Amino acid sequence: MLLREILDRLEQLSPASFAMDWDNSGLQIGDRDAEIHRVLIAVDATKEVIEEAVELKVDLILTHHPMIFSPVKKIVKDDVLGEKILTLAEHHIAVFSMHTNFDVIGMADEVADRLNLKHKRVLEVTFEDDISKEGLGRYGMLPREMSLKELSEEVKLKFNIPGVIMYGEGDAIVEKVAICGGSGGDLIQNAIENKCQVLITGDIKYHNALDAMQEGLYLIDAGHFGIEKIFIPYMKDFFGRELREVIAVSSTQEAIGTFV
Repeated sequence: MLLREILDRLEQLSPASFAMDWDNSGLQIGDRDAEIHRVLIAVDATKEVIEEAVELKVDLILTHHPMIFSPVKKIVKDDVLGEKILTLAEHHIAVFSMHTNFDVIGMADEVADRLNLKHKRVLEVTFEDDISKEGLGRYGMLPREMSLKELSEEVKLKFNIPGVIMYGEGDAIVEKVAICGGSGGDLIQNAIENKCQVLITGDIKYHNALDAMQEGLYLIDAGHFGIEKIFIPYMKDFFGRELREVIAVSSTQEAIGTFV
Protein backbone atom coordinates (compact mmCIF):
# COMPACT_ATOMS: atom_id res chain seq x y z
CA MET A 1 0.00 0.00 0.00
CA LEU A 2 1.36 3.43 -0.88
CA LEU A 3 2.24 5.79 1.95
CA ARG A 4 0.03 8.49 0.44
CA GLU A 5 -2.97 6.13 0.64
CA ILE A 6 -2.31 5.47 4.32
CA LEU A 7 -1.92 9.18 5.01
CA ASP A 8 -5.26 9.87 3.32
CA ARG A 9 -6.96 7.42 5.68
CA LEU A 10 -5.24 8.89 8.72
CA GLU A 11 -6.31 12.35 7.58
CA GLN A 12 -9.92 11.15 7.56
CA LEU A 13 -9.50 9.84 11.11
CA SER A 14 -7.88 12.96 12.61
CA PRO A 15 -7.80 15.84 10.10
CA ALA A 16 -4.68 18.00 10.16
CA SER A 17 -6.88 21.10 10.23
CA PHE A 18 -7.61 20.39 13.92
CA ALA A 19 -3.91 20.68 14.90
CA MET A 20 -2.73 23.69 16.88
CA ASP A 21 -0.88 26.44 14.96
CA TRP A 22 2.38 25.79 16.83
CA ASP A 23 2.32 22.07 16.11
CA ASN A 24 4.24 20.11 13.47
CA SER A 25 2.02 17.09 12.95
CA GLY A 26 2.25 15.27 9.64
CA LEU A 27 4.92 13.60 7.53
CA GLN A 28 8.30 14.16 9.19
CA ILE A 29 10.43 12.19 6.75
CA GLY A 30 9.66 9.90 3.81
CA ASP A 31 8.41 9.41 0.26
CA ARG A 32 4.65 9.57 -0.21
CA ASP A 33 4.95 7.13 -3.13
CA ALA A 34 6.81 4.50 -1.09
CA GLU A 35 5.28 1.06 -0.58
CA ILE A 36 4.37 0.43 3.05
CA HIS A 37 4.04 -3.13 4.33
CA ARG A 38 4.77 -2.80 8.08
CA VAL A 39 4.24 0.09 10.50
CA LEU A 40 5.58 0.52 14.03
CA ILE A 41 3.35 2.57 16.35
CA ALA A 42 4.97 4.57 19.17
CA VAL A 43 4.49 7.72 21.23
CA ASP A 44 7.89 9.16 20.27
CA ALA A 45 10.46 8.44 17.56
CA THR A 46 13.29 7.99 20.03
CA LYS A 47 16.63 6.44 19.10
CA GLU A 48 15.45 3.20 20.72
CA VAL A 49 12.19 3.19 18.74
CA ILE A 50 14.12 3.77 15.51
CA GLU A 51 16.47 0.88 16.37
CA GLU A 52 13.39 -1.25 17.00
CA ALA A 53 11.99 -0.21 13.60
CA VAL A 54 15.24 -1.15 11.84
CA GLU A 55 15.28 -4.54 13.56
CA LEU A 56 11.64 -5.22 12.64
CA LYS A 57 12.22 -4.02 9.06
CA VAL A 58 9.24 -1.67 9.11
CA ASP A 59 8.59 0.92 6.41
CA LEU A 60 6.82 3.50 8.57
CA ILE A 61 6.94 4.71 12.16
CA LEU A 62 3.66 6.27 13.28
CA THR A 63 4.08 8.47 16.35
CA HIS A 64 1.97 10.73 18.48
CA HIS A 65 4.65 13.36 19.13
CA PRO A 66 6.42 14.92 16.13
CA MET A 67 10.07 13.98 15.73
CA ILE A 68 10.84 17.45 14.34
CA PHE A 69 9.51 20.61 16.01
CA SER A 70 12.02 23.31 15.13
CA PRO A 71 13.64 24.08 11.75
CA VAL A 72 16.56 21.73 11.01
CA LYS A 73 19.70 23.67 10.03
CA LYS A 74 22.00 20.69 9.58
CA ILE A 75 21.79 16.91 9.36
CA VAL A 76 24.98 15.37 10.73
CA LYS A 77 25.83 12.11 12.46
CA ASP A 78 27.13 13.72 15.68
CA ASP A 79 23.80 15.46 16.33
CA VAL A 80 20.98 13.46 18.01
CA LEU A 81 18.27 14.51 15.56
CA GLY A 82 20.66 14.34 12.61
CA GLU A 83 21.68 10.79 13.49
CA LYS A 84 18.02 9.74 13.67
CA ILE A 85 17.22 11.31 10.31
CA LEU A 86 20.25 9.69 8.66
CA THR A 87 19.36 6.28 10.12
CA LEU A 88 15.77 6.56 8.91
CA ALA A 89 16.89 7.64 5.43
CA GLU A 90 19.46 4.84 5.23
CA HIS A 91 16.80 2.23 5.97
CA HIS A 92 14.05 3.95 3.93
CA ILE A 93 11.78 4.33 6.97
CA ALA A 94 9.18 7.10 6.92
CA VAL A 95 7.91 8.90 10.04
CA PHE A 96 4.41 10.33 10.36
CA SER A 97 3.07 12.08 13.47
CA MET A 98 -0.47 12.68 14.68
CA HIS A 99 -0.17 15.11 17.58
CA THR A 100 -2.64 17.84 18.50
CA ASN A 101 -5.01 16.86 15.69
CA PHE A 102 -5.26 13.44 17.39
CA ASP A 103 -5.52 15.13 20.80
CA VAL A 104 -8.67 16.86 19.52
CA ILE A 105 -10.12 14.10 17.31
CA GLY A 106 -9.29 10.81 18.98
CA MET A 107 -7.52 11.21 22.31
CA ALA A 108 -10.05 13.48 24.03
CA ASP A 109 -13.04 11.17 23.64
CA GLU A 110 -11.04 7.98 24.18
CA VAL A 111 -9.68 9.00 27.58
CA ALA A 112 -13.10 10.22 28.73
CA ASP A 113 -14.70 6.97 27.60
CA ARG A 114 -12.15 4.93 29.55
CA LEU A 115 -13.49 6.58 32.70
CA ASN A 116 -17.08 6.14 31.45
CA LEU A 117 -17.78 9.86 31.79
CA LYS A 118 -21.43 10.76 31.23
CA HIS A 119 -22.68 13.99 29.64
CA LYS A 120 -19.15 14.70 28.40
CA ARG A 121 -18.29 18.10 26.93
CA VAL A 122 -15.22 19.74 25.39
CA LEU A 123 -12.93 21.22 28.04
CA GLU A 124 -11.22 23.80 25.80
CA VAL A 125 -13.00 24.55 22.52
CA THR A 126 -10.55 25.06 19.64
CA PHE A 127 -13.05 24.62 16.79
CA GLU A 128 -16.72 25.43 16.50
CA ASP A 129 -19.27 25.52 13.70
CA ASP A 130 -23.05 25.23 13.40
CA ILE A 131 -22.88 21.48 13.93
CA SER A 132 -20.31 20.76 16.60
CA LYS A 133 -17.62 21.91 18.99
CA GLU A 134 -14.22 20.23 19.13
CA GLY A 135 -11.15 20.82 21.24
CA LEU A 136 -8.76 19.64 23.93
CA GLY A 137 -9.85 17.51 26.86
CA ARG A 138 -13.29 16.51 28.06
CA TYR A 139 -15.29 16.89 31.24
CA GLY A 140 -18.34 15.08 32.52
CA MET A 141 -19.79 13.02 35.34
CA LEU A 142 -18.40 9.79 36.72
CA PRO A 143 -20.84 6.85 36.80
CA ARG A 144 -21.01 7.36 40.58
CA GLU A 145 -19.53 9.49 43.31
CA MET A 146 -16.18 8.25 44.60
CA SER A 147 -13.36 9.45 46.75
CA LEU A 148 -10.34 11.15 45.23
CA LYS A 149 -8.27 8.14 46.33
CA GLU A 150 -10.70 5.74 44.61
CA LEU A 151 -10.56 7.82 41.44
CA SER A 152 -6.75 7.80 41.54
CA GLU A 153 -6.82 4.00 41.73
CA GLU A 154 -9.30 3.92 38.85
CA VAL A 155 -6.98 6.07 36.73
CA LYS A 156 -4.06 3.73 37.47
CA LEU A 157 -6.20 0.74 36.48
CA LYS A 158 -7.82 2.15 33.35
CA PHE A 159 -4.57 3.58 31.95
CA ASN A 160 -2.29 0.82 33.20
CA ILE A 161 0.13 3.06 35.07
CA PRO A 162 1.99 2.21 38.30
CA GLY A 163 1.35 5.46 40.13
CA VAL A 164 -0.08 8.97 40.06
CA ILE A 165 0.43 12.17 42.05
CA MET A 166 -2.74 13.13 43.90
CA TYR A 167 -3.28 16.76 44.91
CA GLY A 168 -6.08 16.84 47.50
CA GLU A 169 -7.53 14.88 50.40
CA GLY A 170 -7.92 11.21 49.55
CA ASP A 171 -11.36 10.96 51.18
CA ALA A 172 -12.78 13.99 49.33
CA ILE A 173 -15.86 12.96 47.33
CA VAL A 174 -15.85 13.84 43.63
CA GLU A 175 -18.14 13.22 40.66
CA LYS A 176 -17.58 15.97 38.07
CA VAL A 177 -14.26 15.29 36.37
CA ALA A 178 -12.12 16.83 33.64
CA ILE A 179 -9.43 14.85 31.82
CA CYS A 180 -6.78 15.71 29.22
CA GLY A 181 -3.92 13.59 27.90
CA GLY A 182 -0.34 14.90 27.93
CA SER A 183 0.37 18.26 29.60
CA GLY A 184 -2.98 19.75 30.52
CA GLY A 185 -1.90 22.20 33.21
CA ASP A 186 -2.97 25.08 30.97
CA LEU A 187 -6.55 23.80 31.24
CA ILE A 188 -6.80 24.22 35.00
CA GLN A 189 -8.82 27.44 34.63
CA ASN A 190 -11.12 25.76 32.10
CA ALA A 191 -11.82 23.00 34.63
CA ILE A 192 -12.51 25.57 37.35
CA GLU A 193 -14.83 27.62 35.14
CA ASN A 194 -16.80 24.48 34.29
CA LYS A 195 -17.14 23.70 38.01
CA CYS A 196 -15.19 20.45 37.82
CA GLN A 197 -14.02 18.95 41.10
CA VAL A 198 -10.88 17.30 39.75
CA LEU A 199 -8.65 17.52 36.66
CA ILE A 200 -6.73 14.46 35.50
CA THR A 201 -3.75 15.19 33.26
CA GLY A 202 0.08 15.17 33.26
CA ASP A 203 3.11 17.37 33.89
CA ILE A 204 1.38 19.52 36.51
CA LYS A 205 3.63 22.21 38.00
CA TYR A 206 3.74 22.34 41.78
CA HIS A 207 2.73 26.00 42.12
CA ASN A 208 -0.08 25.57 39.58
CA ALA A 209 -1.34 22.69 41.70
CA LEU A 210 -1.30 24.88 44.81
CA ASP A 211 -3.23 27.63 43.03
CA ALA A 212 -5.77 25.14 41.67
CA MET A 213 -6.42 23.67 45.11
CA GLN A 214 -6.97 27.20 46.48
CA GLU A 215 -9.73 27.48 43.86
CA GLY A 216 -11.26 24.19 45.00
CA LEU A 217 -9.96 22.00 42.15
CA TYR A 218 -8.25 18.71 42.97
CA LEU A 219 -5.67 17.29 40.58
CA ILE A 220 -4.42 13.85 39.56
CA ASP A 221 -1.11 13.88 37.68
CA ALA A 222 -0.89 10.66 35.66
CA GLY A 223 2.28 11.68 33.83
CA HIS A 224 2.66 12.79 30.23
CA PHE A 225 3.22 9.29 28.85
CA GLY A 226 0.78 7.66 31.28
CA ILE A 227 -2.37 8.75 29.46
CA GLU A 228 -1.00 9.45 25.98
CA LYS A 229 0.29 5.92 25.49
CA ILE A 230 -3.27 4.94 24.60
CA PHE A 231 -2.30 6.26 21.14
CA ILE A 232 -0.55 2.93 20.52
CA PRO A 233 -3.47 0.49 21.03
CA TYR A 234 -5.92 3.02 19.55
CA MET A 235 -4.00 3.22 16.29
CA LYS A 236 -3.20 -0.49 16.21
CA ASP A 237 -6.94 -1.18 16.41
CA PHE A 238 -7.53 1.36 13.63
CA PHE A 239 -5.06 -0.38 11.31
CA GLY A 240 -6.64 -3.72 12.17
CA ARG A 241 -10.07 -2.41 11.14
CA GLU A 242 -9.35 0.01 8.32
CA LEU A 243 -5.87 -0.75 6.92
CA ARG A 244 -5.58 -4.51 7.00
CA GLU A 245 -3.18 -4.49 4.06
CA VAL A 246 -0.52 -3.17 6.42
CA ILE A 247 0.96 -5.09 9.37
CA ALA A 248 0.82 -2.85 12.47
CA VAL A 249 3.19 -3.51 15.37
CA SER A 250 3.13 -1.84 18.80
CA SER A 251 6.43 -0.46 20.05
CA THR A 252 7.77 -2.11 23.19
CA GLN A 253 9.58 1.05 24.31
CA GLU A 254 8.40 2.53 27.59
CA ALA A 255 8.32 6.05 28.96
CA ILE A 256 11.51 7.87 29.88
CA GLY A 257 11.69 7.57 33.65
CA THR A 258 9.99 4.83 35.63
CA PHE A 259 8.54 4.32 39.10
CA VAL A 260 11.03 2.47 41.32
